[in-house]
Amino acid sequence: MSPEPKKNETGASFDSKLARIEAIVAELEEGGLDLEAAIARYKEGVELRKECGAVLAGFKKQVEELTQDADQALRAYDGDPDLGTR
Repeated sequence: MSPEPKKNETGASFDSKLARIEAIVAELEEGGLDLEAAIARYKEGVELRKECGAVLAGFKKQVEELTQDADQALRAYDGDPDLGTR
């Protein structure tokens, strides 16, 4: 069983936002929308992109913190038997 995708305050997961952006791009590339509808889709896409960027920045920070914690946990300490005798 995979974990539930993390959702933001609007209730949409990162993956669902990304899928919506892809759908908007396809719709805009296809053409056929009047100008007002095209602008509305574009605005929606820009907002979704900002939200996705914020989520990614949060994930990046988490990875950096976890990496730092792991690096600290793996540091040698005085008396570490793996270091050999001094």
